[in-house]
Order: sequence, then structure tokens, then C-alpha cells
Amino acid sequence: MDTNIKQAASPLPTAETALMRLDIVSDAICPWCYVGKRHMERALAILVPEGIRFNVHWNPFQLNPDMPMEGVERRAYRIQKFGSWEKSQQLDARITQAAAGAGLEFHMDRLTRTPNTLKAHRLIALAGQQGVQDAILEAIFQSYFLNGGDIGADDILLGCAELGGMERAAIAAFLATDELLAQIQAQEHAARSTGVSGVPSFFLEGHSLFSGAQPVEQMAKAFRHAHKVLSERPAQAAE
Repeated sequence: MDTNIKQAASPLPTAETALMRLDIVSDAICPWCYVGKRHMERALAILVPEGIRFNVHWNPFQLNPDMPMEGVERRAYRIQKFGSWEKSQQLDARITQAAAGAGLEFHMDRLTRTPNTLKAHRLIALAGQQGVQDAILEAIFQSYFLNGGDIGADDILLGCAELGGMERAAIAAFLATDELLAQIQAQEHAARSTGVSGVPSFFLEGHSLFSGAQPVEQMAKAFRHAHKVLSERPAQAAE
């Protein structure tokens, strides 16, 4: 039977939990990742009454891996990337409209810099270790897309850490080091090795499901199907 589930190495090792692990590969400056997060949350809520729940983990991916650590001025960067500021604004308007459909109020006009996201990914990874990953990711997304914050800057990330329930002094000390940098780089390499080239990309128990901010019902259907297939595999193998 064709299950439409591709085997791929998960960017992170499987957690010891009774719940299946759902990994999302994303970047903190990817607007579709924030929209995809909202769609995913609603899709997962649909599945809860069916007894389907997942252990959710967010994994790093840099859309701009060669970005200087201090980031760059956004207008100049976008003109160079898309050919004109008008084209950039058209793309911003499109994603702003899509975000509104997901209940998000983007303010792309407030963005003045395109940041390097390595520190943001390190903070998100640390938050995962401390059980507050969703709250920290949400704070980072809000800071960037709603408030125009430079999420490559320590002061902005410290504010996000506080909003997510982490201790400011401890995070300041963490950001001053390279802690978890090697882990982030290894995870991103693993994701690219599985063929990930765009985000968000979704994996269940290491199996590639789909990429992109799919509609809520479509996500729910894909999660339901994958959960069923993976739940039945051990029984099938034993027969």
C-alpha cells in the first residue's frame, strides 16, 4: 500500500514518550512558518477529540545561511533579492493577507533589518530543553512579524525569552556563548540532507509528510493518515 509517507532521518532524535513525535523544520524569519504554526495548531485541535496527539518539536533551518551575524538593512537586501522595492512590497502584501486569514496581524512595514537567525535558533533549542519552546517561538514570531523587532539582536531575544517565561540573566549569559551552536548546525545539515529546501517542513516519527503552510483541514487529514499508518505498522510487521 502506498502510504505517501517518505522515510527520512529526523533532525532530532526521537523523544522517549508515548506520543508520536511531530517535527517542524522552520526559520524564525519565515512568514509561512508562522502561518503554518497557526494552521497546525488548529489542525491538532481537530484531532484531539479523536484521541490523536503529538509531541511537537521545532527544528532549525536558515533561509539565509550566509547572512552576516549583524544582519543587513532590509530595504537594500530585498531590492537586491527581488529586483525592486515594489516587488518586495507586493510579496509582503500577499503574505500579510494570508496571515490575516490565519488570524495574524502582520506589520511588514515595521521591519527595517533582515537578521541572522542563528541566535534565535539557539534560544528556541534551549527553550525546547526547558519545556517552553512553543512560548519562546511564539514570542519570537510576534516580535518580528507584528512588531518589526530585529530578532538577531540580543536585547530583542532577551525580551522574547522573558515573555516566554525564561530568566533574562541566564539567557543573556547563554547568548554570550556558542552553546548549542554545533547542535543547531548539525540539525540544519541533517534537515538539508533529507532534502528539505523550503520551510515549514513537517515530519512524523522521522517520516516526511509535507512542506508549506497547508490549509487546516488538509493538515489534519495528513496528520490523521500518517498517525494511522504508523500506528498499524508494528502489527502488520508481526503478522
